[in-house]
Amino acid sequence: MCLATATRNGCPSARYMLCKEYGKEGFKFFTNYGSNKAQDMEENPYVAATFYWVALNRSVRIEGYVEKLSEEESTKYFQERPIPNQISAASSCQSTPIESRDILRERESVLEKEYLKPGKKVPKPNFWGGYIIRPTSFEFWQGQTNRLHDRIKFRRLQECEVPDGKLLHQGEDGWVYERLQP
Repeated sequence: MCLATATRNGCPSARYMLCKEYGKEGFKFFTNYGSNKAQDMEENPYVAATFYWVALNRSVRIEGYVEKLSEEESTKYFQERPIPNQISAASSCQSTPIESRDILRERESVLEKEYLKPGKKVPKPNFWGGYIIRPTSFEFWQGQTNRLHDRIKFRRLQECEVPDGKLLHQGEDGWVYERLQP
């Protein structure tokens, strides 16, 4: 997914991330808490994420806010990752400058010597963990060759709104939906 964040002052930034899990509660991903994206989310919890499927000419856009996952859930997922991925996460101070790739490889080598042994577990670093995006809106987009794309937006019903069945339709669980012009 492409995750977009913004600083407290509204400066945007976007990057591709692995969406590890999704469900009714939201969309989960994991990262370094010292990264630029984590710093943005600390200052401003509102985010957007987009999934795009070129072959299908479709996308889903999600807007919402993030919350940190529990330490227990972050540790559980960290321990499920392949050991080389755990070592890479523990080796990197993500988003900070480094003099050379050799320094990063040396950090990785030190951890490999320590943890690539039977029965050894790589401890989850304190600076690494997960987030969940709690969605406030979804937009489903289907591209058309004539550029009259289909756009359907699902969002939470606002106070004083009443679905009319023409422009605003009642969904389930407090959600409403509407067709948007391309």
